[in-house]
Amino acid sequence: MEGEMDTVVGSSSKPCGPLTDYRIPDYILRPDAQRVLLDHAPPCPVLVFINSGSGGQLGSSLIKTYRELLGEAQVFDVSEEAPDKVLHRLNVNLEKLKMEGDILAVQIWRTLRIIVAGGDGTASWLLGVVSDLKLSHPPPIATVPLGTGNNLPFSFGWGKKNPCTDQESVKSFLGLVRHAKEMKIDSWHIMLRMRATKEGPCDPIAPLELPHSLHAFHRVSSSDSLNMEGYHTFRGGFWNYFSMGMDAEISYGFHSERKKNPEKFKNQLTNQGTYAKVGLKQGWFCASLSHPSSRNIAQLASVKIMKRAGSHWQELNIHHSIRSIVCLNLPSFSGGLNPWGTPGTRKVEERELTAPFVDDRLIEVVGFRDAWHGLVLLAPNGHGTRLAQAQRIRFEFHKGAAEHTFMRIDGEPWKQPLPKDDDTVVVEISHLGQVTMLANEPCKSKSVHDNQSSHAQHSGHGNDDDDKDSMEDEDEWEDGRRKFGAADTFKIPDEVDIAHLS
Repeated sequence: MEGEMDTVVGSSSKPCGPLTDYRIPDYILRPDAQRVLLDHAPPCPVLVFINSGSGGQLGSSLIKTYRELLGEAQVFDVSEEAPDKVLHRLNVNLEKLKMEGDILAVQIWRTLRIIVAGGDGTASWLLGVVSDLKLSHPPPIATVPLGTGNNLPFSFGWGKKNPCTDQESVKSFLGLVRHAKEMKIDSWHIMLRMRATKEGPCDPIAPLELPHSLHAFHRVSSSDSLNMEGYHTFRGGFWNYFSMGMDAEISYGFHSERKKNPEKFKNQLTNQGTYAKVGLKQGWFCASLSHPSSRNIAQLASVKIMKRAGSHWQELNIHHSIRSIVCLNLPSFSGGLNPWGTPGTRKVEERELTAPFVDDRLIEVVGFRDAWHGLVLLAPNGHGTRLAQAQRIRFEFHKGAAEHTFMRIDGEPWKQPLPKDDDTVVVEISHLGQVTMLANEPCKSKSVHDNQSSHAQHSGHGNDDDDKDSMEDEDEWEDGRRKFGAADTFKIPDEVDIAHLS
């Protein structure tokens, strides 16, 4: 297992400094603790949230190391204590101390940073909690790659491989967190509405099957503006992506296997191998033969977009071969691949497409035909089928098209029942504010305020080769299919014996 773990890839080492620079006095974390006097506030106080169930045994080992370095009080296992309760308790205590004139508490709150170690779902859970609390000064968040895909950490320069858990590696990571820059990213609100069933359980989806990234899929109250009589309405948020169709079904199969046999999912390599097997077994490499046309996105739903706030809804024409649709906020999907790429000059002028900035209030909408279509992401300038950029997108599902489909948010999938008698299921995504991440170098995510990115985009120095090799036409896609090896989501690792995959 040691061979699979790594420090942050591509990062120059930063001095950690004394551990007292990161420690928070107990009385600020626990109201019943005795107050102490310090000469100065720690320059980089951190709260650490770790999912002990992530990364096989790595989560538990990481908790042990962080507690040895920082103490018990500021390192939390999210499987034992929910982060919303921790942050709410801390916020209440800090407000009380501020009212009492505690200058140290004020300084700590202003410089507080959060570290979250887990999969993309755990990281999104923390982002959701920080957003929901509506704090006057929300702490920025650094992510430790402890899952299978690790798209969020990879997007902000924290690497993809699971980390080492020894003290020196953790100290090195603390040094990087201390020197990391703050970066705003867009938050996206998602609303799911379906008609209330006359028979059967009250909730249309089993609560345990819903992702944390949707805040356990909060059902709106009767006083909520989104509530409609006769319907179940749920709301949540995401920061990386929402997807539906092929990729979500593969992910759902993988998560189902892991729930049945958790002892078999002890490291990142094993998980990736199982992921590839699931994709093969489900037949997504020959989707046109093994999956009916009712699975195609255009058959399942009509899709509408609103390009700018306050503009009109427009019907989005989706080719009948598209079996997977991804609404992407960050430039990392399926283990570090970028489905949107960088549109060339002609695409910018003709279709008004731009590079995928993480704070431009636009979400990128990309389609895939089958698993082979993922091959083009490994090619120079490769990308999926670019469908649109928008501030809002709406899916209205057709009655009787299929019994269910699969959806996924920030790495966490679920099986979504579809309407049988009438058009009752609607999913709507809209822009909702921003949160602050901590970014390490090299950082894949780009901001509209990034001078270098903005200059390249506005001066017309897009990638002209992208126009020549867009692979959006059928013949170009078929050519790419013959040339390139599969993307990480779909390819079989070298260590997996293909003879045993059947």
